[in-house]
Amino acid sequence: MKTLAEILIGLVALEHLYFLWLEIFAWETKGKKVFKDSLPAELFKPTKVLAANQGLYNGFLAAGLIWAMLIPDPRWKLYVSVFFLTCVIVAGIYGSVTASRKILFIQALPAIVALILVHL
Repeated sequence: MKTLAEILIGLVALEHLYFLWLEIFAWETKGKKVFKDSLPAELFKPTKVLAANQGLYNGFLAAGLIWAMLIPDPRWKLYVSVFFLTCVIVAGIYGSVTASRKILFIQALPAIVALILVHL
């Protein structure tokens, strides 16, 4: 279970690195394709700074999860993993309520599964 938890934490971290890239560097290009159903094309340019700010927060989540994977002490590894996975879950639930239900499955669910595996 420990190895599976590590793999899933790594995948959640990679997912948030992708969100960082998308929201900071590719908002007006790839972002238009990813969010075409939820945001009109003319809003991408005026929301670029807001998206970049959101991407920065996703980067912090990824950094925290990567840090958790590098901690050698099992107790601190658990604490840091739980904290950052919980942050991802809260962000995913909030996003699913305020923006799109898909966020619950894309962001929150993998973190929930990882959090369960961390405790097993």
